[in-house]
Formats: sequence, C-alpha cells, structure tokens
Amino acid sequence: MATRRQFIRISAMGAGAVAAGLGGYKLFASGVNGGENAAKAVMASRTPTYCEICFWKCAGWVHTDETGRIKKITGNDEDQHSSGRLCPRGTGGVGMYYDEARLTRPLIRTEERGAQSFREATWEEALDYIAEKTKAVAEKYGAGSLALFNHGSGGKYFTDLFKALGSDSIAAPSFAQCRGPRDTAFIATFGEQPGSPENTDIRDTRCLVLIGSHIGENMHNGQVQEMSDAIDNGATIITVDPRFSTAAGKSKYWLPVKPATDIALLLAWIHEIVYNNYYDRQYVEKYCYGLEELKSHVAGFTPEWAYGITTINPNLIRETAREMANASPSVIIHPGRHVTWYGDDTQRLRAVAILNALLGSWGRRGGFFSLEGKDLPSYPHPEFPKVTKSWRDWNPGKYNLADSPVSNVLVDASIPEPGRDAMIKAWFVYGTNLPLTIPDTEHTIKAIQNLDFIVAIDTMPMEITGWADVVLPECTYLERYDVLRASPHRKPAIALRMPAREPLGESKPAYWMARELALRLGKQDYFHFEKLEEMLDWQLLKVGSSLEEMKKIGVKTWERETGSPYFADGEDIEFNTNTGKIELYSTSLENEGFDPMPSYTPHPEPPEGYYRLIYGRAPMHTFSRTSNNANLFDLMDENTLWVNPRVAKEWGLSNGQPVYLKNQDDILSDFPIKVRVTERIRWDSVYMVHGFGHRDKKLTRAYGRGASDTQMITNVIVDPVMGGTGMRGNFVTFITDIKDKEAAS
Repeated sequence: MATRRQFIRISAMGAGAVAAGLGGYKLFASGVNGGENAAKAVMASRTPTYCEICFWKCAGWVHTDETGRIKKITGNDEDQHSSGRLCPRGTGGVGMYYDEARLTRPLIRTEERGAQSFREATWEEALDYIAEKTKAVAEKYGAGSLALFNHGSGGKYFTDLFKALGSDSIAAPSFAQCRGPRDTAFIATFGEQPGSPENTDIRDTRCLVLIGSHIGENMHNGQVQEMSDAIDNGATIITVDPRFSTAAGKSKYWLPVKPATDIALLLAWIHEIVYNNYYDRQYVEKYCYGLEELKSHVAGFTPEWAYGITTINPNLIRETAREMANASPSVIIHPGRHVTWYGDDTQRLRAVAILNALLGSWGRRGGFFSLEGKDLPSYPHPEFPKVTKSWRDWNPGKYNLADSPVSNVLVDASIPEPGRDAMIKAWFVYGTNLPLTIPDTEHTIKAIQNLDFIVAIDTMPMEITGWADVVLPECTYLERYDVLRASPHRKPAIALRMPAREPLGESKPAYWMARELALRLGKQDYFHFEKLEEMLDWQLLKVGSSLEEMKKIGVKTWERETGSPYFADGEDIEFNTNTGKIELYSTSLENEGFDPMPSYTPHPEPPEGYYRLIYGRAPMHTFSRTSNNANLFDLMDENTLWVNPRVAKEWGLSNGQPVYLKNQDDILSDFPIKVRVTERIRWDSVYMVHGFGHRDKKLTRAYGRGASDTQMITNVIVDPVMGGTGMRGNFVTFITDIKDKEAAS
C-alpha cells in the first residue's frame, strides 16, 4: 500500500513546477538579489482569496511584493477545503493574471458569426448595445427566450439579473454534463445530494471504493489530502476503472472493468451484500424502505452473471464485497463528480447510493457526514417577477426529477424544428466554453447560428468568445471582490475574496457588469449596492463579522448548530423522500414512470477497428480553461492518447507517434495527438485528457496542442431521468499520417 507521502507527491511536484514556471514571469522583482531580499519581496503583503480554478474554491492568500506584483498564492491554514495546502492549479493561478492573451477590452463583432472579426468598444457602447438587444428579444419573444449559461462565482450576479427580467432559463453545464445524475440519484435515495464539495468522510474511512472517480488526477484538494490520511491509516482502497489511474496505483484492488458495464458490477456487489447478510441490519431496518423488493430484484445478479459482462473474476467480486462489509459503516462507495457516461447514469448512481445505504454509511463516521453551512442574508431587493415561460416548458413532462435547468435542453430549444420556431433567442455565456463543454460541438454551433444575439463574458479568448456578438472582459479572481464563499462543510464557514491588484486593462468584475446592465434595463432595484464590497460588509455585520475582520483572517469558522455531523445510535431521522426513509426502492422514480431499482442494459460495442473513447482530467488543468496558463502549461502542454500495446502492435504505432482520430460518425480531429503505448489501459479502449485541441489562435500556447475529445463526442446518449448527456458511447480509430487524413476529409 502506498504511503501518504507517495500519494500526494503529484501535488508537491506540481506546486514545485509551478514555482519554477514563475521564472518566465521573473519570480523576483528586477534588481532584487539574494534569498533574504527575495523572500522579503515576495512576502511584502497578502490579501485573502479563494480559488476560482475549480469548484472546490480553496481559500488562500495572494502575496505581492513591494511594487504590488503578484508573486505567489498559498493556502489558508484555517480553511477546511484546503487545510492550508493548495493543489498545482491553485498555486498556478498567478498565471491567469499575467497571461498575455487575456481579454482586456470589450469587443463587438463586425462580420457574420464564425469569422474572427471584432472591433474594440467602450464599456458604454457595449453595455448599451447589449441592453438594446436584450430588451428587443424580451419584448418580442418573452423573457424566457433569454438563456444564461454560467460557471463560476460571478454567475450569481447574472443569475439575479435574469431572474429580475423574469427568466429561469439559467443553466450551469456542470449539471447536465457532469454531476446531475449523481445528484438526482442521491436525492431519490436519501432525499439530499452529496454537495460540493462532497460530504464524504474520507479521512476516517476504512474502505474507499472509487468507481470512475479519479482522485489524484481530478485534483479535488480536500479529498486528495483525506485519501492520503486514509492510506496512512490502513484503509482499503478499491478502484474500478478500465484504466490504471493514479488512484488505482495506490489501491489494494484494481478492477479493470469493461467500459459500460459498471451497473452489472454494482448489482453483483448488492447481491453479495444482501444474500450473505453483509448489510447493516439494524440501520436498514430502521432507516430504509424496500429491502424485500431489492432482494427479489437482485436475486439473479450473481458474481458469475457479472463476470460474463464485466470481465471481472467472480472471486474478486466476492472478495471486494467482503472488504466493504468488514469496514461497514466506515465505508464509502464514492459518488463521483463527472458521471455522465452512458445515458443510464442516474440508475448507475442509484446503485452506488443503494450500496452505501445497505452498508449503513450515510450519516456515519467514515461514510458520509452531515453538511452544515453558514446562512448569509440576501441583499434586499423586490421579489423576482413570476416566470411566465419556464425552461421546463421547452420539453413538457420531461426531466421532472432534475433539480436544475438542463443546459442541453436550452441548446436544443435554440434550434428551429419543423412546425415550430426556436424558443430560445439569445444567450449570455458566463465563464464556460460551451463548444468544448457541451458534447456534439457542431450541434452547439448550429444553435449559436440560429440565435438573434449572444454575449460572452470571460477572462480569456475561448472558442465561445469567437462566436459571440459582444465579448465582455472579466478581470480574474485575483482582481475582484466576489460573493462570500459559504459552501457547507463539517463546520459552517465563510471565506472572502478581495482584489490583490487593480484589474488589468479595462477588464471589470461581473458584479459591475450585471449592475450596469440592470440600470439600463430598469432593474436597478435588484442591485441595491453600488459596490460589491458594500454588500459584503452589510452581510458580514449581520453574522457578527465585518469586511475589515475578513480582510485580516480570510476565513471565519463557527461551531455547528445542528449537533454532530453523524447520526447518533438509534437516532430518529426523517429523510426528505416520499416515504421519509432511505429508498432502496425509489417511489419518486416509479411515479415518473422509471424503474424504481437499477438494472443492467447492454450498450453498443465498438465497431471493428474502433476503440471506446475514455477521457479524464489532469491534476494541473481544469477543463479547457487553464491550458494557456503559462505556469500550468509548463506542467502539461498537450494531451496524449493512451493505447494498449496489443493495439499498438496491430496498428504499428509507437510511443510519441502523432495520429489523427476519426470517430464512428466520420468526424476527424482538427489536430494530431501523440500516442502513449501503455499497459495501463484495456485493449478495447483509448484514453485522453480533456481540454486540449483549442482552435482559437489567440491562445498562443494552447492552440493546436493535442486533440479535443469533445470534437470526437458526437453520439450523445441522453439520460431519460434528468437529461444528462452520456458521452462515453463514442468510438475512435487512428489516421496515421496527414495524407490519409486529407483523403478521409
């Protein structure tokens, strides 16, 4: 078993490389020599922040020298999210500020969409233009025809603006393209979702099961550190993955499951736990509903049955089921984060939730703890107007169990169909690169081309900004105040983000943009405070703090008001489900016409000569948003294609050989990707890191580096329960030279 030191080495290496990478930006001010003076320059002052590079939002300190130059970012020791340590992404955030490709002035399109032709504009002109177009669309088609796609803290202000206008067509792609099936499944089972960050008590667990959850590569800081603690404490790690991931390398068991068969393995585990009486009888009898129905349902799902589907040895299935049972209730079958795979994802995550329930882990130490957050008062404003046309009206009767708007529904509603016009007429896109975020890029572009108007708000030129009619440059998180981070955790806490420097060029914070638009649209009553820091101070005073205090401490933590984060023995608990219990048999799914318990359905196999495309994350990058960051680019400048040696031999492929990819729909990758021949991937699959293959030449480092997995994802399998976009039903083959590529084109 690997040690904590070995497991977190990837973070340490990343942080060290980031520090080295800062040399490109003159880590120490010119004219400063010697370690003592250099250290003094780096530590001249510090301001509190929380990271914007991933949803974990770790709190930290931004250090500037005596000239005001940002030197480094470190963790805040009082922060539960980070425990005072930042991952490579967090330490590399300095590169966002200094990226020479940054957007710094408003831009207005001068030619048809698709042509990269813009002119610089003043803020006054750009905002007046947006307000005029927004009014025209709302008056002609209704406020619901205005759609907002957002990802990040600043999306809060545009959300408020859209609600003030009367639109609820507001989607975070993270729901439909990432976590939605997980949230829906856990709500159907426990009456609540795992949260962000998740309520997994990894530090105290005795058994952690990772089924497609790449802790250590998808660098969720707190979980990486807690998994390291669990390893040191002797916890059993079980990793289910067709790829020998970083986590698999630290595991007692690696189960290289055949892709698209995960539900079969989960059902076999449930069978073993139920029929061998491994489940927590007292917990299940007190808190769960539907045990007998579940027992009957899984009767035939034996390890031998699963072996023929998953290729996992029946004895290994039995042995790992016993490992979970022996650790109960301090066991976690991890719910994952990016779980939109094969279209039956809600049901797969239902199986994960059921396993956790049977083992008694929900609400138990070493399982799942109860989150508690700090309630912050909302700034005063009138009630939002009633929505007259909801996003749900675009697909009547569908996705009723989705607790958030579904981004692909809004995309689909932007395209005319025979017999009806498009229902969405304008997009505002905040902080999310939709062509590389939403699968089937050409479908997204078709929707964009049918819009009356599109606005993109971003810090960097991305594929989406190239399609916008107006581009608004947001300053980075290092240059602005933002909403207080109040994410629930073991204890309620808040964190402050404040500017370490003035915004570069003419870039502005999202709050300022949204408020200026509100003034032009007659919605100023919804933005009471002229400056965001005024609102923050008002909120903080209401909870016994102040802006002045938070500037000094960065993070403030309170003791819990709801008692222990774990259930007491025999405690009476009412769950927010139809039965008031944990539902092994889901009445909410049944009421919507879906199977109340998960079943396995076979998925299509790769055509001859093709391989299932699997994609994932890298610890130094977040989606496609950081690939041009100089510090993080130095750590990983392009992705590679993992290919099994058996396949490489058949194709005559060698390490480092560039190949183009072609998918099952004859879509060709714009750029080549280098082969990595490795035993760490099954022969029926290939693997690549997401977020590369940028088409925008303004991204001077990232342009053309590696291939885009999103471009290859044209077969989207929609989850019928909540609308999520299953993306792992795509297959690719190799084009080995440019002549073949041109011929195939």
